[in-house]
Amino acid sequence: MASLKKFLIGEPLASDEEQHQRLRKFIALPVFASDAISSTAYATDEILVVLLLQAGVGAAAFRPLLPIAVIVCVLMAIVVVSYRQTIHAYPSGGGAYIVSRENLGSTPSLVAGSSLLVDYILTVAVSVAGGVLAIRTATGFDHGLTVPICLVCVFVMTVMNLRGVKESGAAFAGPTYFYILMLVLLIVSGFYRIFVQHVGPIPAEMLSDDARELSTSTQSLGLYMLLRAFSSGAVALSGVEAVSNGVPAFEKPESKNASTTLMWMGGILGSCFFGVSVLAVHLKPFRGEADGNG
Repeated sequence: MASLKKFLIGEPLASDEEQHQRLRKFIALPVFASDAISSTAYATDEILVVLLLQAGVGAAAFRPLLPIAVIVCVLMAIVVVSYRQTIHAYPSGGGAYIVSRENLGSTPSLVAGSSLLVDYILTVAVSVAGGVLAIRTATGFDHGLTVPICLVCVFVMTVMNLRGVKESGAAFAGPTYFYILMLVLLIVSGFYRIFVQHVGPIPAEMLSDDARELSTSTQSLGLYMLLRAFSSGAVALSGVEAVSNGVPAFEKPESKNASTTLMWMGGILGSCFFGVSVLAVHLKPFRGEADGNG
């Protein structure tokens, strides 16, 4: 077991080597921001799931999407600015647990820490499942392999993180920046088609009879459903606190570098989330390969 452990996670580092494990901002971004940035893949969907359940596929469902996205972005900006202040106030690391323990006591801090633990577990589960589902949709591999592939992905990420932040940063930088690049290209090309080529929303002739009937529905969305959609979309804020938790892992000056990385993350997260939401409002499906039936 000792040799296996050494092979998987490497030798323990001496204390005097800790300084050489500090992260530059370019590497720290994928290490600490991947949790938050990954939520752009499903945050808009979570809003639409609630809206579509209530109002079908018509304008009544899509109309509140952008206002909700704007509110989520405003809340995101408030949270980012708050954590930026926390970074400078707690240069040794100031996540929700430490801040609440020092200001509110042990019980609130345990609640905050427990909620973060649940948040991280659910983020890993949802992100990995969503990513594997996207790969299965594109490649068409056997449905029975979905769970094993998810477990392998979780195992690989666990091992990489156990090897240390510097090694995991080098390994995760490529996929994270590739995802950001592809998402930006998607948004830019989508905006070009919407605002230059004037591609509109779903045309009625492309809908089934049942969907066409729903699209003409004027059923309104109640306040409860709007609040529920907002709370579902707030998943976009998941993981924003990771940078403030990891301030000691940054190169000196730690607080300044962590603060800059946090602002980068907020800008990328907010713009990508809002961009995807705009594309969703102008959704125009075509007969393609998503379900394999054409």
